[in-house]
Amino acid sequence: MKAFRKLFASAFIWISIVFIGSNLLLKSMNTAESGRPYRVEIDRIAFQIEKNGLNSIDLSECEYVNHIGTFGEEFYNSDSDYVICEINGILYRFDYEAKQDMGNKKMIFMVNGILAVMSAVVFAVLFYIYEEVLRPFERFKNVPYELSKGNLTIPVRENKNRFFGRFLWGIDLLRESMEQQKQRELKLQKEKKTILLSLSHDIKTPLSAIKLYAKALSKGLYSDTEKQRETAEKINDKADEIEHYVSQIMAASREEFLSLEVEEGEFYLADLVQNIAAYYSEKLALVKTEFTIGEYQNCLISGDFDRSVEVLQNLMENAMKYGDGKRIDLLFSNEDEGVFVSVRNSGCTLDRTELPHVFESFWRGGNSEKTEGSGLGLYICRQLMHKMGGDVFGGIKEGVIEIVAIFRRV
Repeated sequence: MKAFRKLFASAFIWISIVFIGSNLLLKSMNTAESGRPYRVEIDRIAFQIEKNGLNSIDLSECEYVNHIGTFGEEFYNSDSDYVICEINGILYRFDYEAKQDMGNKKMIFMVNGILAVMSAVVFAVLFYIYEEVLRPFERFKNVPYELSKGNLTIPVRENKNRFFGRFLWGIDLLRESMEQQKQRELKLQKEKKTILLSLSHDIKTPLSAIKLYAKALSKGLYSDTEKQRETAEKINDKADEIEHYVSQIMAASREEFLSLEVEEGEFYLADLVQNIAAYYSEKLALVKTEFTIGEYQNCLISGDFDRSVEVLQNLMENAMKYGDGKRIDLLFSNEDEGVFVSVRNSGCTLDRTELPHVFESFWRGGNSEKTEGSGLGLYICRQLMHKMGGDVFGGIKEGVIEIVAIFRRV
């Protein structure tokens, strides 16, 4: 807002300078030209007197000169402006009335009127921007900060002018998505905690029995061999029971922890390629990475367009993070299974034995020690592709890694 106020003040100063400068220029032009009309008339009359005498002059036809006098006692006494000329050896005094030039006056009025209208328009536009754009935006500037603190309950309201329509719509969708994600996470955490507490409680019973049987055996309470064998079998049964509970805990920990929703639809392959190319062509050019987009045959694809973009973005980001930065290729092929879209990058340092694990959640290869990441990128890609009826797989050959996403054709 301070910057806008400075802009407003600068506009006011410059417009004032233009106003003052224009009026001074017009005034100087008017002053320079103000004496010409009556002087021309006096010269014309002087010429007629020189040729035909004073009696030939009819002052009623004159616009500026109102009296002509000859040299005498009252020659220099006059209340009006006058000019003295010598004609045929006689001094003549020409009294005149200097009228303002209406043309110049109209020009000054017109220029000032135009400047006033332009100034009013400029200030009106600036005021409108201030009232309808900047002041409402002041209410939105803290929204990202509030979202970062977890304040997700306050909706973002749009103004009537809808200047920030798509921006506020996106912010509100982000807020709602974060709120829903937060609720899902809380629900999931609650369910997992309940399961773990339940299983932990269930484990205590067989564990207590094992401890009791083990203590009895250690003190020699069972001297009969048959009794000892039965006790050992009971211990084994309780151990199997504990193993079953542990398996349940592990299964619960492996349950889906990300809510990846997919909306079924249809879109053209060209739209998907153009979306990726528009962003990464410039981004890779800035880091001097050669980016090649192969030829493809446009076709209609079944799936979620936004999620498909997300998949290819994850593949491109992985290629940028774990490659050598020399070359990335986006290639296409049509097969019976569907459309194969592959991302290749040079400089692969991932061991072949690790390739089967790259699509597991939270798994990171040996080549990621110095690279930040969560180990979820390719896992998310596979989950999304499966939900869209496709698949994703990878391969390594001569230092080049290729990740291929299979999309279903319509």
